Amino acid sequence: MKILNIEWKAFCNEDMKEAFLAEGHQIVSFPFSKMENTRHNLKVESKLTDVLRNEIPDAVFSFNYYPVISKVCGQEGIRYISWIYDCPHISLYSYTILNSCNTVYVFDRELYQEFYQAGIHTVHYLPLAANTNRLDQMEQGEKLPYLYNVSMVGALYTEVHKFFDRMKDLPDYARGYLDALMAAQMKVQGYNFIQESLEPVMDALYQALPLEPNPDGAETKEYLYAQYVINRKITGMERTALLTAITQGHTFDLFTFDESFAMPNLRNHGFVEPYDQMPKIFKQSRINLNITLRSIKSGIPLRGFDILGAGGFLLSNFQADFLDHFVPGEDFVYYESAKDLLQKIDYYLAHEEEREAIARNGHDKVAAGHTFRHRVREILDF
Repeated sequence: MKILNIEWKAFCNEDMKEAFLAEGHQIVSFPFSKMENTRHNLKVESKLTDVLRNEIPDAVFSFNYYPVISKVCGQEGIRYISWIYDCPHISLYSYTILNSCNTVYVFDRELYQEFYQAGIHTVHYLPLAANTNRLDQMEQGEKLPYLYNVSMVGALYTEVHKFFDRMKDLPDYARGYLDALMAAQMKVQGYNFIQESLEPVMDALYQALPLEPNPDGAETKEYLYAQYVINRKITGMERTALLTAITQGHTFDLFTFDESFAMPNLRNHGFVEPYDQMPKIFKQSRINLNITLRSIKSGIPLRGFDILGAGGFLLSNFQADFLDHFVPGEDFVYYESAKDLLQKIDYYLAHEEEREAIARNGHDKVAAGHTFRHRVREILDF
């Protein structure tokens, strides 16, 4: 098949192109910027139309979903395949999601079920993946030495888009309501109730930080405030609290955008390049911590597959989709509370052989069924 690849700086772009080629397909690249207007853009529409008519691909593929791409594919009668790895991804709520040309994959089973129950059958479930072949070659047959006991690669949500902190004029009742709601959510893993709980304070939220749904979309104000404001704030609070607890007894190595973030026993290494440098950190860490963004309902975030595919030991919060593909205590380990997290860090640092066996199992299971080549087959077979 000939695939027109919508090419932007997606984390998985090179791995997916390699997988398409390895499976015998032809790739044509279409340069694209997600920083432009991706809903209505006559310039992009014109360029894409010309390329589609000249190349006549069998399908168009992109990481994440772009309404402008769907619009042109619909007009030209060409299948548009989109695979979402960001969450939240507001473009999913564009009315163009209904276009019959679309085959859109989300990595979160609970999110998929919401669309299915709403009668939207252009959205499907597909977990993310890792390129174990590339990741294995990094070691060149020789295991990299451990440099870190416990580490995490990821944002703290203390950097940019701190929407919650912009709400300076919230009434006391609304602020107290949100404080209690966030405190309750932080104690619950596996179920997020923020969006359904905002109705009593919606007017106050809007007055403090006006956010408007897109006129060509079905997202609600509750969705915007829950996913882009409050869940990000909760995630930042949660990550900071857990790092504080861990550093009471261990040195913690953090790789994050916010180079100013500091606390005792924490080594902040700053930003790390994701394609070549990040996998080495996973390989050279005894324990790799994953604390999932609270907007992800049940899905395995890309970071989970990155760690497992690199052969790293994954210690994660609970996400229900893990249980569909991996066995806890055999392929990865999850924690249920801060106390449980600390106990498991102590245990697995003291039991090296068991920890390394779990890491090998996780890697081998990804290699056997969760690579980008597996996903290309699933996507194109469908």
